[in-house]
Amino acid sequence: MDELKRKCRELRLKSWTDNIEQTLQDAAQKNWTMVRTLEHLLSLELEKRRQVRVNNCLASSRLDEIQTIDRFDFAFHPSRKEQKARILRLLDLDFIREKRDVIFIGNTGRGKSFLAKALVYAATQAGIKTLFTTAMEMINQLIAAESEKTFLKKLHYYQSFDLLVCDELGYLSLGAQGSNFFFKVISARHQKKATVITTNLPFSAWGSIFESTPVAAVIVDRLVFRSEIIILEGPSYRTKDHK
Repeated sequence: MDELKRKCRELRLKSWTDNIEQTLQDAAQKNWTMVRTLEHLLSLELEKRRQVRVNNCLASSRLDEIQTIDRFDFAFHPSRKEQKARILRLLDLDFIREKRDVIFIGNTGRGKSFLAKALVYAATQAGIKTLFTTAMEMINQLIAAESEKTFLKKLHYYQSFDLLVCDELGYLSLGAQGSNFFFKVISARHQKKATVITTNLPFSAWGSIFESTPVAAVIVDRLVFRSEIIILEGPSYRTKDHK
């Protein structure tokens, strides 16, 4: 048995190493066939690897808090109720596999970030490589990389995720350099990977974010192509108890 476990460790079969002795005892007691025994051990190993991948995806997502869709109050405002089916369909994560984008638009407190975080958590639980960041954090990271001569490496980092969630676009102007870097990220991911954007501004006001109406127009053109656009209206959910 020790030699068998050693070989399992060498093959990096962690679950086999931990469970093979007990499994062989159960197989003998329950009169399992060899095929049944092997199937059980393989199932344990696959589940172990799935859980490791899920944990790694959650850790690398940089999600600051876990949100799940069952906590989203669809009855709070008609705009939520009207778009419930569309929002729930996003949780199927087909838009990630289809490399489509999602844009949540609405004033502060309307649930944009909540939904974005719910999508991130759902994606990590499906073993999908995901990153959650804010627009300004991403731009600051790229600006720092530019000064350190590692811009292409950092750009590749933002390209590498199957789902990139860019939160809070529009609260601060990105400036000329930041606008250029944001455009490069979106262009690099366009039709190759899925991106989720949350913003407090309608598309018509994006010129104020990028300090250039033509640049804003090009970015909007890429983002809206084959994308899901969900507009959240009504009062702030955060202040619902403080009229």
